[in-house]
Amino acid sequence: MTSTKTEGMSIHFGPFEVTKQVFLTTPHSYALVNLKPLIPGHILVCPLKPHPRLTDLSPAETADLFCTVQLAQRMLAQKYLPEPGNLLSGSFTVAVQDGPDSGQTVPHLHVHVIPRRKGDVGDSPDAIYVKMSSEDGNVGGAMWDRERRPAPAGGMPRIEDADRDSRTPEQMEEEAEEYKKILRKLGVA
Repeated sequence: MTSTKTEGMSIHFGPFEVTKQVFLTTPHSYALVNLKPLIPGHILVCPLKPHPRLTDLSPAETADLFCTVQLAQRMLAQKYLPEPGNLLSGSFTVAVQDGPDSGQTVPHLHVHVIPRRKGDVGDSPDAIYVKMSSEDGNVGGAMWDRERRPAPAGGMPRIEDADRDSRTPEQMEEEAEEYKKILRKLGVA
């Protein structure tokens, strides 16, 4: 059953408890607000089971994950696209970083869903991929920073992003509640 209710649930993104950030659950998936969104409306959709890779999902989990991505897009279109609800009035970047060598920093498969508007990241729409591959898009690093970030491996220096701070739990809960209201208007209980 697709729902906006998370009471009594304990939902984890890798090792992190994220229940209060979750605004949508389905039989196999959930959607949550992002700790450090690249642009407003950047959310994540994840399988409920902490599968590390896309190929680990069953056919039912795969179908559910991408149906949840589609529902999240319809919900985000209500708030972030130039003509609310009109999916043709804007665009989305939908991306999966499948494994650590692709930039995945939490070993729990997740789909980035990012509403896009002309000029939202400067002159090049592809600049979003640069942000995703830098500290800007390091979801796991930001979550680890709440505790203690593991030391980076390899020979590349750590990239810092002094201009972007992690959001507070209260800010993320407020955004999740706003998304739940939109989903209810779309008929999700």
